[in-house]
Amino acid sequence: MNKIFLDAKIILDFLDADRRFHNYATELFNILINYNYSVCFSEDILTTVFYISKNKQNTLRFFNKIIKLWNVVPFGQDAIQNGINLCLKDKVDLEDVLQCLCAKHNGCNMLITNDKKFYNCGIEIMTSKEFIEKLKQ
Repeated sequence: MNKIFLDAKIILDFLDADRRFHNYATELFNILINYNYSVCFSEDILTTVFYISKNKQNTLRFFNKIIKLWNVVPFGQDAIQNGINLCLKDKVDLEDVLQCLCAKHNGCNMLITNDKKFYNCGIEIMTSKEFIEKLKQ
C-alpha cells in the first residue's frame, strides 16, 4: 500500500469550499479514508492550515478527527538542515523542500499537492486531480 503525504494546500482545499480545488480535495479525502490509505502530514501543517483557514473552529474540529486517523510526523533536524542547504544552493522554496524531505524521511512514496511548482526530492508528486484520475484508470 502506498504511504501518502499531504501538503497543506490539499488540507486547505478540503476545508474551504471557496477554493478552486475543493471538490477534488473532498473526493481525495473520501478515497483516502474509505480505502484506508496510510496518510501523513507534517506537524507544522497544523499551524499553517490553522493560520490560513477562515473558520478556525471548523479547522480545529477537523484536526481533532483527522489526527486519530492519519500520522502527524516531524521534520527532524537532518531534514531541516538538508532543506536549508538545498535552499541556499538552489534558491528553492523552503516550505516545499521541507515537506518533501519530511515525506521522504517518513517513508512516503507519494506526495499530493495542488502546487504545480512543488519541489521534488525524489518521490512521486501528484495533484489531487491526477491522483483521482489515476485511480479511475
